[in-house]
Amino acid sequence: MFDTLLQNLINAMQWGSFYSLIALGYTLVYGVLLLINFAHGDIVMVGSYIAFFVATLFLGHYDLFPVALPGPLVLALTVPLTMILTALVGVTLERIAYRPLRRKGAHRLYVVITALMCGLILENGNLALLGASRKKFPELVDKVIYTAGGVSVTNLKIAVILTAVLVFVGLHLIVTKTRMGMAMRAISYDKFAVPLMGIPIDTVIVFTFVLGSSMAGLAGILFALSYPILDPYMGLSIGWKAFIAAVVGGIGDIRGAFAGGFILGFVEIMVVAFFPSTYRDLFAFTILLIILTLRPTGLFGVPKTTKV
Repeated sequence: MFDTLLQNLINAMQWGSFYSLIALGYTLVYGVLLLINFAHGDIVMVGSYIAFFVATLFLGHYDLFPVALPGPLVLALTVPLTMILTALVGVTLERIAYRPLRRKGAHRLYVVITALMCGLILENGNLALLGASRKKFPELVDKVIYTAGGVSVTNLKIAVILTAVLVFVGLHLIVTKTRMGMAMRAISYDKFAVPLMGIPIDTVIVFTFVLGSSMAGLAGILFALSYPILDPYMGLSIGWKAFIAAVVGGIGDIRGAFAGGFILGFVEIMVVAFFPSTYRDLFAFTILLIILTLRPTGLFGVPKTTKV
């Protein structure tokens, strides 16, 4: 019984790591702009596809790079390139879709609708360009299984969990210890006074999208390595659930996004362990609804007052 519980806990930590990485991107953008970037889950999907094409390029599947590199080296090259290219996708969306609305002082509702439309464009654009057939992500790392008693864990699961923890620590240091992080926090408090202090608000916003989108790209790589079947709508479900995790933790607070992702992962895995898998979303969302009923601002969120 204890071995089964421990095995489920490890599985929940891996699943929660995906949610946490994506939820951190949601909460970064919301903390700075008060914008819920509903296209973020689809940026994860784009990151997975970018990683697929980069990896297959270095594996020698195309004439552009005819020399096949070994898997670990391909992974080492794929991770930074995918994060950079996915960050460019996020910045492009900000520049084309969000910035014009922000400069015109558009109501927040229109920006949210624009974010939803951007997600649909990414999904259906992928469908139009690459077709509906799924793609299998190449195996870049040899799977190693470590067993202790009745508990088994792979090297990939360990890497996913450690990556999520390291990204959270690094992001926390950036937000709390750097000048750019101080500017991000200043904009979240008063975006109208910040330009008067000489802080380039557009630069800070672009940096925020770079951070959030690069984490989405990293999450896309890790998800593709763990579940190596890609399709244009793969980011839809995990993106919405990561958003809910960010809300449960307290959207706008990176600690809340990190904790909320693991809470949602734990709830889903435990439901599947003791009930039919079809009950997973029902139980998970019911429990999360109870949490939000008791704490509407989330676990780490604090009520905000608005001066009239």
